[in-house]
Amino acid sequence: MSVLTYLVQRASEAVLSDEEKRSINTSITTLRTRLTNYFGQGVSEQFQFGSSTRGTILPRKMDEGSDIDYMIVFSESGYTPQTYLDRVKRFAETNYSRSEIKQSSPTIILELNHIKFDLVPALKSYYAYKIVGSSGEWLDTNPNDFNETLTAKNNQELSKIKPTIRLVKFWNAKSGYIFDSYSLEKWIVGRSYGLCINQSQYLFNVFDNLNPYSIDTKWRREKVERAKRIIAAVRQYEQDGMPYSAEEEVKKLIPE
Repeated sequence: MSVLTYLVQRASEAVLSDEEKRSINTSITTLRTRLTNYFGQGVSEQFQFGSSTRGTILPRKMDEGSDIDYMIVFSESGYTPQTYLDRVKRFAETNYSRSEIKQSSPTIILELNHIKFDLVPALKSYYAYKIVGSSGEWLDTNPNDFNETLTAKNNQELSKIKPTIRLVKFWNAKSGYIFDSYSLEKWIVGRSYGLCINQSQYLFNVFDNLNPYSIDTKWRREKVERAKRIIAAVRQYEQDGMPYSAEEEVKKLIPE
């Protein structure tokens, strides 16, 4: 198997299975019903957003941190962000008493056996929505804007951007989450890919343009430097006509 064939295969495996999709959809239907029953008219909207709607979410076997972002838009404004977080947490504790529930900065994490939900309280705003920022403040956001940007970039780049994102996110997860997943996706989408035409070229372009010297944490910088050394070795093996050695080397970056 060549490096290219291996990476194409791993990218195709980095998607949710039909069984996972069915299970997640069932959980979302249950969540929606319970939210409606619990809050009634107190919630004006609720919807799924994030990587699961963009096609860049990884299966749990490849990233234990994979989650479903779910926005809960409250009808009544005027309270502090923490008030709405507390409401969502009480809802989760009441309706999912056997599950792990915790506040993680601006969201409430609800961990089920097969999937994790990031429950995001929100309010309507002039821009679109307000969600809680990492410092406990209100931030304006439109969660669907990036979906359109990513889709357009993926179409422009031979449908290689989404699989590239999934491979890089897999590397990121296996490396201890060097980068914030959402910020990493946005950075990849913002890149220029020149004459790239296949999966190897797109993936290696991403790592070529990661700058370890801009990273102020030593262990993160070392992970990026290691990735660059692996890719340099892969290219050298391919140049020397050693495809099997190249494949074994790239597995150090994107393991089986």
